[in-house]
Amino acid sequence: MLIDTHCHLDAAEFDSDRAAVLQAARAGGVGGFLVPAVGASNFDAVAALSAAHPDVAHAFGIHPMYVGQASESDLDVLRQRLAGGGVVAVGEIGLDGFVQDGSMPLQLRYFEAQLRLAKAFELPVVLHVRRAQDEILKLLRRIRPPGGIAHAFNGSVQQAEAFIKLGFRLGFGGAMTYAGSRRIRQLAAELPLSAIVLETDAPDIPPAWGAGLRNDPANLPRFAEVLAGLRGMSVDEVIEATGANALAAVPGLKQLAGVSAALPPESR
Repeated sequence: MLIDTHCHLDAAEFDSDRAAVLQAARAGGVGGFLVPAVGASNFDAVAALSAAHPDVAHAFGIHPMYVGQASESDLDVLRQRLAGGGVVAVGEIGLDGFVQDGSMPLQLRYFEAQLRLAKAFELPVVLHVRRAQDEILKLLRRIRPPGGIAHAFNGSVQQAEAFIKLGFRLGFGGAMTYAGSRRIRQLAAELPLSAIVLETDAPDIPPAWGAGLRNDPANLPRFAEVLAGLRGMSVDEVIEATGANALAAVPGLKQLAGVSAALPPESR
């Protein structure tokens, strides 16, 4: 089964055609979608999407690039929402070292607090790891949340192995489709297939065939084709493996209607 493990379907870019976007992805074989929040201000939006569509799951978290808009009370709101159930992961959380805006101490404060919440509620995490892999790994080793997904992975082989050792799967998507993305393509080709999940990050990180355009979950089947080509495997093998990996990383996805129906009874 194809599962888009990271897409922001609540984004304003989809306001005019959200239903059509979902239907196009389903028609292409995508059976499940994970929509992570970026802050308390969109907790209701991602929860509403999940409630309206039985093949959409949601995660709650405060994104590192939005910590400047957050307050301490948002962590209390997050705790309350996690306690209310229905959420499959804590995310999108992590660190972003790309934008040098002086926010790293604040990012670290929110990230550590959210990792502790994930551990307390026994939920996997959906990680934003841009140019901050080593710092994130240090906190993961210290706090030990129950695994999850390192979204849009772009680290070294050694860093990838460290995430895998800690029980994480690594997300690959649009960046993998560019011939110039040599390191990402090599990682996608050579890392254990059991460590890889597919994602779009829609509407962001468009593929090579849609550079400059909105990225849609309907691109996910072609991402599977690209990964299969890089690894010299069949597309069916890639779809089966990455779907199973997504369910291992985020067990709550098994409750999605299309996913549950495709699983044998003993695996639901």
